[in-house]
Amino acid sequence: MVDVGSKAVTARRARAACTVILGSELMAELQKEDFQNKKGSVLNTAILAGIMAAKRTSSLIPLCHPLPLDRCDVTIEPEGTTSLCVQCECGTSSRTGVEMEALTGASVAALTVYDMCKAANPSIEITRLHLVEKRGGKSDFDAS
Repeated sequence: MVDVGSKAVTARRARAACTVILGSELMAELQKEDFQNKKGSVLNTAILAGIMAAKRTSSLIPLCHPLPLDRCDVTIEPEGTTSLCVQCECGTSSRTGVEMEALTGASVAALTVYDMCKAANPSIEITRLHLVEKRGGKSDFDAS
């Protein structure tokens, strides 16, 4: 693990995103049913899973520092007629950044959508998992 003990505690924030390609038929079906299926609310379940995963990132990623999250917001929005955009934004006051928490939250939320919808379309794709932006610490980053 990297020694961050000498770093200053600062406010840090990171946002990650990915795309879940459902296909036009499944997307239309889910929108018609207000994103509900036999398993329940697809979006609400995925949002909760993403938040839970972000909070447990250090248990999942070796050598990742455990961080107290001050906030974690997961959003899932339709993107065109075939896809969903999943975003996870995390914030903390700590000595190290929250990029891994944001990336973990976005990916697990996307995986939850896949799990809840795979019976209707097993060819769902999860693509473009990436860091969108980070603030705080030594340097900022903005992919846009």
